Amino acid sequence: MSGKRFNSHTGHFELDEVVGLPEGSWVTTSRGNLLLAIRPTMGDYTRLMPRTATVVYPKDLGGIIINGDIFPGATVVEAGCGSGAVTIALMRAVGPDGFVHSFDLRQDMVDRATQNVRDAAGGMANVSIQLGDVSEALAERAKSGELADRIVFDMPEPWEIVDQVAEALVPGGILVSFLPTVLQIRDLSEALRTNGRFVQIETTESLVRSWTVANRSVRPDHRMVGHTGFITTARLAQPLPGKPDDDYSGDSPESAASDSPESETPGSEPGDSGQSESTSNDSEG
Repeated sequence: MSGKRFNSHTGHFELDEVVGLPEGSWVTTSRGNLLLAIRPTMGDYTRLMPRTATVVYPKDLGGIIINGDIFPGATVVEAGCGSGAVTIALMRAVGPDGFVHSFDLRQDMVDRATQNVRDAAGGMANVSIQLGDVSEALAERAKSGELADRIVFDMPEPWEIVDQVAEALVPGGILVSFLPTVLQIRDLSEALRTNGRFVQIETTESLVRSWTVANRSVRPDHRMVGHTGFITTARLAQPLPGKPDDDYSGDSPESAASDSPESETPGSEPGDSGQSESTSNDSEG
């Protein structure tokens, strides 16, 4: 960047003036305006990164990482790398001891994601971005026994490969899928339940609204980041005893137990309905 100039409507300054300054310093432009010099956050980079497709917004990246329980050291398989926003978030979450295997069917997506990852992370030590069909990669993992801890999809028809996902995930592993429409999440949820091995199937949507807080004026902003997509998560378990794999009732065992208080007889204790219960210590399931 040496010898280059930053130009904007506020004026210009030489980039050499910024090199070596502590983060949070102020720079005076040619027009006398002050600009703050700080490193971009992950959210900043996501919104401004070069793209070939719409990126997953920061509010959804957080949901994918937390709801998907992406942990340090995890092996993650991603399908639909797009411009690389989710890939970068996954890399940060798994850390140097984990690895992200990302796939896309379009070469331009692979090229763009690879460049964005290099620009944001400085390298690709814990990620590979490949041109290819993720269903084939999942089949290879199932055959070799090198199962994935988490599988993350940003693809239009994930329900078509639910069976392959079930074979490629570790027991208790989590599938995370990001989809924009209600018909897609309906088809995915139905396929997950029909498979017979997925439980805790949940779909969430995040809506973000900022607030203006100034002296005695405290109010919500008139604009907000509304619907961008749905996040569906599901956990791999053994088939439910006594239930055929193709028996789709429309409700998971846990939702049926929690949403039907009438099922409890007078005097019975909660949990006596005969439904199976999760062994997780997390009260949220």
